[in-house]
Amino acid sequence: MTIRKRYGSLREYLTNLNAPYPLPTKLRMIARNFSLRFVRKKACCGHHGEPGC
Repeated sequence: MTIRKRYGSLREYLTNLNAPYPLPTKLRMIARNFSLRFVRKKACCGHHGEPGC
């Protein structure tokens, strides 16, 4: 039985920021993922591996 982590690590977050997207796309993804996390009141937006998640 495995226990799923509630929050990602800082290393995972920073690794997601190095994704090979243009800067405007990265900023749009960060804004979208943060807003999803805020609206859903959860620690994860559901888009693993994208900037802002």
